[in-house]
Amino acid sequence: MGIFKKLWWFFYKQKRRYLIGILFLFLTALSNLIIPRAIGQFADWANQRQLTAGHLGQLLGIILAAGLGQYIFRYAWRNQIWGGAADLERQLRSQLFWHYLNMDDTFFQRHRIGDLMARCTNDITAVQNVAGIGILTFADSIITGGTTIIAMILFVDWKLTLIAIIPLPFLALMAAVLGRLLHQRFAQAQAAFSQLSNKTQESMTGIKVIKTLGQETEDIADFNQQVDRTIAINRQVNFIDALFDPTTGFIIGLTFVITILYGSHLILQQVITIGQLIAFVGYINNLVWPMFAIGRLFNVLERGNASYDRIQSILHEPSLIAEHPNANLSLNRPDLDFNIQSFTYPDGQQPVLSKVQFTLPFGQTLGIVGRVGSGKSTIVKLLLRRFDQYQGLIKIGGHDIRSYSLDTLLQTIGYVPQTSFLFSTTVQNNIRFGDYATNQQQVQKAAQLGDIDQDIQNLTDGYQTLVGERGISLSGGQKQRVSIARALVKQPQILILDDSTSAVDAKTEVEITHNLRTNAPKQSTIIISQRLRSVMDADQIIVLEAGQIIQRGKHVDLIQQPGWYADMWQRQQMNY
Repeated sequence: MGIFKKLWWFFYKQKRRYLIGILFLFLTALSNLIIPRAIGQFADWANQRQLTAGHLGQLLGIILAAGLGQYIFRYAWRNQIWGGAADLERQLRSQLFWHYLNMDDTFFQRHRIGDLMARCTNDITAVQNVAGIGILTFADSIITGGTTIIAMILFVDWKLTLIAIIPLPFLALMAAVLGRLLHQRFAQAQAAFSQLSNKTQESMTGIKVIKTLGQETEDIADFNQQVDRTIAINRQVNFIDALFDPTTGFIIGLTFVITILYGSHLILQQVITIGQLIAFVGYINNLVWPMFAIGRLFNVLERGNASYDRIQSILHEPSLIAEHPNANLSLNRPDLDFNIQSFTYPDGQQPVLSKVQFTLPFGQTLGIVGRVGSGKSTIVKLLLRRFDQYQGLIKIGGHDIRSYSLDTLLQTIGYVPQTSFLFSTTVQNNIRFGDYATNQQQVQKAAQLGDIDQDIQNLTDGYQTLVGERGISLSGGQKQRVSIARALVKQPQILILDDSTSAVDAKTEVEITHNLRTNAPKQSTIIISQRLRSVMDADQIIVLEAGQIIQRGKHVDLIQQPGWYADMWQRQQMNY
């Protein structure tokens, strides 16, 4: 029952809805008492040879009215209780979704996508069942069971009632024992489902790599192993779950045996009539649902409890990126001053940046080059506030970037990563994703700056062409240029190109660089690239090695200096 306490915040907020639902549950239970009593009266009139057409019509009218009442009352309580459960589902999904959006990179390194998705699907469904089926079974078992037992005492015989309900305490004991076992097994089953979701998501995402390397057989074998493990754990859950119904059925059967044996004795003693015994059996039938409900209640509650704990464990993980309480500064002229003394990734041991300092006045271009793993992309991550824990200071517009709200900061920056991600929508919607108020003319202007407009015009439906999942219908170079257009359409004051032209040819790369330099609105630009031609026109170039700046200057100066830049320039010139 601990899950009810954990969800009390929701039930208190929705108390009116649930009270109305429980009221209609009570009316449903009362209408259920009418039919057995009417049938018992029919049996007594028939046994006493007093049944007339008028009596029969009266009984049929009562039964019809009771059935109609049950229909109305059931519709009402389902609308209220199931509506409350749907609202809980909506709230939990929204909380998880916004939590995921607000979490930092470290969070997604700790948790795989499949596991996060499992908490949004299976776990939320299990918690929703608590607010729906759980409340229903809890309230209805008490209401229906209580009203039925009262009717049995008032309309039949209290001694028969007392003897018939003797087995009920054993039902509660059984439910408590099996419920604890089910809680443990179900938590293991949910964890296994998360791992299976991870495997499925990873295989589907990497399907091209798997097929290219001919690893289909091995991947299927690994997938089957995960499925077999999940099935084995769920069999343990089902084994315990399956004990609820036969145990409950045994207790119900025992109740019927006691009722028939002792009820027959009472008829012979003329304490009750045959009609009363028939009515009593009808009341016992009404008790079948509450008995089953008690068994299923613990099942639902334990599943919901385990799932709610999993959801809360995620929601209570804090982000390492925290908004400043007074982060309400406006960002005007975005001059950049980058001064990092030391930065180490949260799960790392050695600094990846040391004594990296540079300034970028508004309107100028900075080129960042260096070997793979030298720290180029780490600089971008710090500028985008992917990580806030570092020694040093990053200023934009004269203020620490941590003093701005994330919305203000990121709205100022247009970022194009090397690995482009496109959504399963039209080319136009992918370009204007950052601002859906952008008109067609602005979208096309951004596409022209990204040298992708002509390619889009040649597509089947032009800008209305669906690109497919992750932009599968476009080439790598086309996806990168659409991403560049998406960053440009928001007219950022700082544009960051993180090796974002690696999939296009040298001629197209030069064309894009020329467009950005001559036709784009005034902005600061940071270009990270392996191709030195991309940065040769930059106002300043820095060369990184092992997280430190080893060279700095303009292109014409660096090619004259002995070092990494001049050597790389010579090598690349030989390839053109």
